[in-house]
Amino acid sequence: MKKMGWGVIALIVLILTGCQGTQSEEKTLIIAEQYGLAYAPLAVMQAKNFVEEIDPDLTIEWAKAGNTTVIREMMLAGKVDIGFMGIPPFLIARDKGMEWEIFMGLSQAPIGLVSSNPRIQSLEDIQATDRVALPQPGSIQHILLAIAAERELGDAARFDQQLVTMKHPDGMSAMLAGQELQLHFTSPPFIFMELDEPNTHLVLTGTEAMGGPFTFIIGAAPKRVLDEKADSLAVLNQALQKAMAFMRDEPEETISILSESYQLEPEVLKSYLENPELIYTDEIEGLETFIDFMDRNGYLENEIAADEVVWN
Repeated sequence: MKKMGWGVIALIVLILTGCQGTQSEEKTLIIAEQYGLAYAPLAVMQAKNFVEEIDPDLTIEWAKAGNTTVIREMMLAGKVDIGFMGIPPFLIARDKGMEWEIFMGLSQAPIGLVSSNPRIQSLEDIQATDRVALPQPGSIQHILLAIAAERELGDAARFDQQLVTMKHPDGMSAMLAGQELQLHFTSPPFIFMELDEPNTHLVLTGTEAMGGPFTFIIGAAPKRVLDEKADSLAVLNQALQKAMAFMRDEPEETISILSESYQLEPEVLKSYLENPELIYTDEIEGLETFIDFMDRNGYLENEIAADEVVWN
């Protein structure tokens, strides 16, 4: 039997090292998330190491994003595998040619339009000079406002020129100051914090705008990730299911975990989590309603079918 030369050995080592590198890459998921109680299962999953319990070889890396535009750009650059966001911005990116799909729901939430101006009690009271803060045009807040404007005022685009893009904390501060900004369409915990302040009131709830319940946050990933990392996504889904069950079964420890994550007093956080409209579930509701409205009003240019954008 002939001895292998150093060149052959080096080639074998190089091949094996390359295989290990590929395997390691496949066992990593990079997740982009935004801030808010709607994303709480992600924080619980991370704190309780549920992914590691299910698959010790799978590594989760985290990226914080201010809005869905940032998530989309990170995905297109290959820096992020998974993003959690609202349905409308997902649909807009899909409409523009981004090959990604929804692989799970994460939460329903009591979002709404809050004002500190007593003059504004309904959508009819919003004047052309009033400004509405929300995360970005095309966000779920924007589309819900447009749905309500179409139904109540006959014009879906009525407020499209009055939108101000702001992160939730900045929008809350500006609205409460009550000088240049009169309205803020926001989500937990900011909506709870705003309504705890004196002289604020709810102008419109997300459920009123939609006409029923809807999924607030979904998980989406590029087709490439869905195909290449299906096993890892299954682990993530299982880990998030464990996190949701843990939140239901262990409320005290959940509050302890989240009060640190969100820098909220435990009693305050407890009152927020007890809101019946804050629901953590992987079910997806309202997708067809969003598609129909956005297509009918020109927010989408191409025909999209609900069953084509949900990963099976």
